[in-house]
Amino acid sequence: MAQLALKKLALSITLGLSLTGTAIAVPPAHEIDELPELKQEDQHSVVSQRVTTYFTRYHFKNMELDNELSERILDRYLEMLDYNKMILLREDVEQAAEYKHLFDDMIHSGKLSPAYALFDKALQRNYQRYEYALSLLDKEQPFDFTVADDRYHYDREDADWASSKAELDELWRQRVKYDALNLTMTGKEWPDVVETLEKRYNNALKRLTQTNSEDVFQTVMNAFARSVEAHTSYLSPANSERFEQNMNLSLEGIGAVLQSDYDYTVIRSLVPGGPADKNGNIAPDDRVVGVAQGDEEDAEFVDIIGWRLDEVVELIKGPKGSTVQLQVLKADQSASATPKVVKIVRDEVKLEDRAAKVDIKTMEEGPYKGRTLGVITVPSFYHNVSEDVKRLIAESEEAGAEGVIMDLRTNGGGSLQEAIRLTGLFIDSGPVVQVADGSGRREVNGDRDDMTYYNGPLVVMIDRYSASASEIFAAAMQDYERALIVGENTYGKGTVQQHRGLQRRFDFFDEPLGSVQYTIAKFYRINGGSTQLKGVAPDITFPTVTDVEEFGESSLENALPWDKLDTATYETVNLLAEEKLQQLRQLSQQNIAANPEFNYVMEDAAEYQREKAKTWVSLVLAEREAEQKADEAKRLARMNERLLRAGFEPVEKLEDVPEDYEAPDPYLNETLVLSFELIDSMKIAMQ
Repeated sequence: MAQLALKKLALSITLGLSLTGTAIAVPPAHEIDELPELKQEDQHSVVSQRVTTYFTRYHFKNMELDNELSERILDRYLEMLDYNKMILLREDVEQAAEYKHLFDDMIHSGKLSPAYALFDKALQRNYQRYEYALSLLDKEQPFDFTVADDRYHYDREDADWASSKAELDELWRQRVKYDALNLTMTGKEWPDVVETLEKRYNNALKRLTQTNSEDVFQTVMNAFARSVEAHTSYLSPANSERFEQNMNLSLEGIGAVLQSDYDYTVIRSLVPGGPADKNGNIAPDDRVVGVAQGDEEDAEFVDIIGWRLDEVVELIKGPKGSTVQLQVLKADQSASATPKVVKIVRDEVKLEDRAAKVDIKTMEEGPYKGRTLGVITVPSFYHNVSEDVKRLIAESEEAGAEGVIMDLRTNGGGSLQEAIRLTGLFIDSGPVVQVADGSGRREVNGDRDDMTYYNGPLVVMIDRYSASASEIFAAAMQDYERALIVGENTYGKGTVQQHRGLQRRFDFFDEPLGSVQYTIAKFYRINGGSTQLKGVAPDITFPTVTDVEEFGESSLENALPWDKLDTATYETVNLLAEEKLQQLRQLSQQNIAANPEFNYVMEDAAEYQREKAKTWVSLVLAEREAEQKADEAKRLARMNERLLRAGFEPVEKLEDVPEDYEAPDPYLNETLVLSFELIDSMKIAMQ
């Protein structure tokens, strides 16, 4: 052991000297022999067989675990082990190919030794990569950030596997230099940059040493699950417990759903009414890069880039009333931007805080001055939301509102029955949604009370975060021609999942067995088309930065396809004629073209398309600083234009924006205009 340590030290010194001339590389805090010897646990064989039964016998797709699926599972497994092709060598992948027709047999029988061997190889390669990353760090001699055309190729999804260690070394040289450059651009001095990266990479090594057998098993099972379908998954005992507790609602925390996106922890969604939602400084797609405890200004932040998601969750969770500070990179910011510090007081999410709300909007200027609409925001389809909406409609009418806007933006769904009941408020009776299982059995669910609660003008707002039950409601309103649908194309989740625990009454295992979630049915509109994949296309589309193909269901691998059933029997309400709809579209296009806020959106969309085509980022400090300054100048210029339009004085820095300034919502403002046009057209039609 001592000889091995001496050899490694000598190698580290040699690497350091060869890279910097006089430097000694930062040593790893953990040795490679600290990596665990991972072996399949007794219960995994039984769990694997039970998972196989659920995924093949009861899944919507009725798939067979055969050689074709086996090849896909191996490909997905390798992707999960090395998503960006920066860990494994081509020879490792070629050796793994001998298992391409064995994964089905392994999973079916529960004998997973080859999968553990592949994971062990990836674990060793991971260690070697972080060891090499540490060898590049030197507190005395910074990287040269002036080398022309030096780039970090961060997107290697379509790249070939590296054929040699030297090729991997170059990729990691780029990655380490990229990390160092990002920290340098936040204002850190070089010794602090090295210290931060030393901690980050040694933390990564520590996490490698903490890998356990369940990590391997979970990876294998989810390679299987995701090869079947996008919303099918295996939940380890720990994740299963979180699922049962509905962690983000019932536990004390910040009320945010997190997901791992490669090295980053990303805000997937905010729980309506939760602490993060109320705070107002965090939004979906933002990245959390640091966490500190307490509300002190000098609180020490923990760098969480590269952390496991469950470790990040444990760091952010905490007792009610305590404060957590997050360093947040906004969705539109680069990794080199200075993260914003957001303080959040942890709390429980109360039902009344996430309930539907109404905002009575009275137009203050323009041709509709003095006229009023009720804007009802529905954050989710929770129990009894339809009763709450009935009350809010009554409040709107009492306030003199001429019509109602239902705002379903960022509404990720919820109860199917509540989607049906909510639809029933706006129609007499009829079908609302069709559900079909894998065998073709069809069920038509609908409203049967023969009573319309509200028959006035109705507009529904949707966006790419509107999913599931939101799409069912919006689709029904569109098919009945009961409401005008405006906004963005919805997410496109038209599938039904079932959750099942894997424990059996007479099991005698010491450890819990986890659970599975798998798709059992699909939702279909009453016009026959599925909401799956395509979602709901609005009658009038507003500009957006990203495409639904980049974010929605259609961006997921192995998502179930769109298809069509027979049309259900229903009669349309005919809210407005096609001719009037075309007039509204033309009016909206004119309004959007003249609205500076939408011009910003379209500029950002064009920039997004340009950036999307790139797979690299410059490692030249001057180039990156110029890009950052240009971005900051653009954001400041836009803010000052907004402030002037709102009657405020311009500011010199974004931090100086007055606290009483309220950012505009161009999507809602345009919807208000279209709503009044719709109302006026309905009045004319009734004369």
